[in-house]
Amino acid sequence: MSIMEIIIVIIQIIAGTVGSLVALMSIVLFLPFRWPAAAMWGLKVFASALSPLFILVGSLALIIGLAASSVFIAVIGIYITSIYLIHVVSVTRPPDSASGFEHAFGLNWKKRIKGPQKKYFLPSRYAMKLPAVPDPRFEQDISFATIPGTGRKLLCDLWQPSETIKPSGLAFIYIHGSAFYFLDKDYGTRPFFRHLAAQGHVIMDIAYRLSPETDLMGMINDVKRAIVWMKENAGRYKVDPDRIIVGGASSGGFLALMAAYTINDARFTPVELEGMNVNCCAVVAEYPATDLEALYYHTNQHLTTRSRPGQPKKKVPTEMPAWLKKRIGKDFHRLGMDKGFENIGTIAPLMGGHPDECPERYKLFSPITHVSSSCPPTLLIHGEHDIMAPINSTRLLYDRLIKEKVPAILHVLPQTDHAFDLLFPTIAPSTHNAFYDVERFMTLMSAKRNIQYKIKSRNQEVSM
Repeated sequence: MSIMEIIIVIIQIIAGTVGSLVALMSIVLFLPFRWPAAAMWGLKVFASALSPLFILVGSLALIIGLAASSVFIAVIGIYITSIYLIHVVSVTRPPDSASGFEHAFGLNWKKRIKGPQKKYFLPSRYAMKLPAVPDPRFEQDISFATIPGTGRKLLCDLWQPSETIKPSGLAFIYIHGSAFYFLDKDYGTRPFFRHLAAQGHVIMDIAYRLSPETDLMGMINDVKRAIVWMKENAGRYKVDPDRIIVGGASSGGFLALMAAYTINDARFTPVELEGMNVNCCAVVAEYPATDLEALYYHTNQHLTTRSRPGQPKKKVPTEMPAWLKKRIGKDFHRLGMDKGFENIGTIAPLMGGHPDECPERYKLFSPITHVSSSCPPTLLIHGEHDIMAPINSTRLLYDRLIKEKVPAILHVLPQTDHAFDLLFPTIAPSTHNAFYDVERFMTLMSAKRNIQYKIKSRNQEVSM
């Protein structure tokens, strides 16, 4: 056998092996998992984020199969290319017309977006890669509050548009996901913030207190402290104090909703902010928990935190997978990853009991309980297969917002799981789709106050 023949055989073996692995990985895209299947969740988010790359792998396998007259490799190539292409098409669809931009803001909503902000918009719901943007101005570890009676300072990072970008006057207070227990600001979000800053927005990325340092009330209070700080410093950052959006992902989305929906409930406002303006003009929530009791059962906490007669508790992961530790690298301790997995997202310790023991407390700390006509415009983005936050609860929240005639958008991404936007965001199709929604929603919110948006569902005008 010649050297060339050996090389061809090696190429076929590699193509067949890699192709088979990629093909097998595609199965997870179509299966919804339930916690504590953490490994399957991680594999699914990984496969979805890299689906464009896997389409190229499939195409290459097809070419190799045809060139080598290998039916097996060619079939594998066809399968990979087709199945991942189907996935990309699925996760980059727009929201259903009944819950999309047209329903919330009228058929001509796109015509209301004008000016330089559009320059760095994604041209479509999937753009292969994020557009290059001017470098924003970035300040780290700015103190925005000190917890009364302590020396505990709350820190944030500020992202401002480049000097070459015209300010939009809008500030976005971002609350990172944490399962109420770990993680920190400035992790996995820089592409998102760079993209929004290029449209003239100011981003305030906050680090709030987590469990066990504080409870849910303390976390909500920290978000409101951030809102007041931005209003007080609006002039410094060329922000309209009436154009502040709060938003976040996962538990951050939950906290954003709670802060936005409880502006008239003094129980959720820190004592030192009594009488101060804690309003926001809109809220963006990605895969949030909207009903804590539903979250408790969706994540099987009735099985993982309680023993059943004759049966032990269902086991949960107690530490991070090795691959995730490696990816996190030097930030492992900063993000609180060394705390372990066993307490991540557990609700009973935060609530002081299980749902059957303190049902009213679960209701009090659920955004769905606080929906009213005074809620600000809301953008909800959620994966249909979310392993952590139940999609049905988000659908119910959306329905209540519409019933209260609140401008709202619900975008459910098929075949998409929790935290889909944090892995390879520059190329991940579902992440681009979410960016598309957020950038356009924010631009609508940064428009002048006298602009009217028609709410299709009630055929009347609402001043923003």
